[in-house]
Amino acid sequence: MIDQEQMYERYKRLLAEYMEGKNEETLYNGQLFSRHMIECGVSPEDVLSVHIEIMREFFPNMDERLESSFDFLLEAMIGYGLAYREHQNLRFKQRQLETEIDIAANVQQSLLVSAVPEIDSLDIGVISKPAKKMSGDYYHFVRDEQNFLSIAIADVIGKGIPAAMCMSMIKYAMDSEPEQRTKPSAVLENLNRVVEQNVDPSMFITMFYGLYNEKEHRLYYASAGHEPGFFYSSQKDRFEELTAKGRVLGLDRSTKYREYEKLIMPGDMIVLLSDGVTECRTKKGFIERGEVVDLIRKRMDRSAQEIVDSVYKELERLQEFQLRDDFTLIILKRRV
Repeated sequence: MIDQEQMYERYKRLLAEYMEGKNEETLYNGQLFSRHMIECGVSPEDVLSVHIEIMREFFPNMDERLESSFDFLLEAMIGYGLAYREHQNLRFKQRQLETEIDIAANVQQSLLVSAVPEIDSLDIGVISKPAKKMSGDYYHFVRDEQNFLSIAIADVIGKGIPAAMCMSMIKYAMDSEPEQRTKPSAVLENLNRVVEQNVDPSMFITMFYGLYNEKEHRLYYASAGHEPGFFYSSQKDRFEELTAKGRVLGLDRSTKYREYEKLIMPGDMIVLLSDGVTECRTKKGFIERGEVVDLIRKRMDRSAQEIVDSVYKELERLQEFQLRDDFTLIILKRRV
């Protein structure tokens, strides 16, 4: 704490030196002293009160109108001081909140990141970037003892902490699924009941869930209102939509999901994504789905991971490095 009498005498000396010499060194010393007073919790109105008292000491015959202006200024500074302290308190709380969000984001990252499995027949690339500190996207890989690879990608309709909390719940529900993976349609139906029972009615979750049979090279999949992916046929040298229809999770606990299947030939490719990829907004407006396909086609000679990294960098550049939505892109290429 600063001693009031010492503060008064030091301020008086600095003010007298400046009034007499008006030099830059005294002004600089005054700045240093003001910082010290801030650190000691001295309010702006207290400093002004000291200044007025010293001025009255220096000029006992001060003009009455000038002296009354000091009284007005002091009252104004009292209100300013109250607002200033409230502002400082809000800034402190904001810094606390940002620290807590950083911690929560790190925890979420450690919880949600799914290791990409090494599979002889598949080249897998994944990139997932949050628009803010916490993500409402989720992806998931699990390879079981029967050489089935389960693949999931989900997106909460919403952003921020509520969306991140929903994703954590989906992660827990996915981890609770049995080791012997069930049919994709059954997985979505189980998750739908969990979401309908535990998530606020104003929030919904889209999800694509697939099960890849490594022996037969078939992908069995179902969708709960998720952004359609793409399928590249090497024989036809053509991209087409990975069609799958289904209601978003959480609307109706009795919803049933249709299951689809796709034979994956050597050179074929599966592209899964969140709507943050296809709803990329540039100066010209939203990009078309065909533009995403074009970006992928130009890079098809690269590895799956190099493709997703390069497409992300290009779309990030088109958005002037400001993501509007969480971005997740997954590519699975069947090795020749």
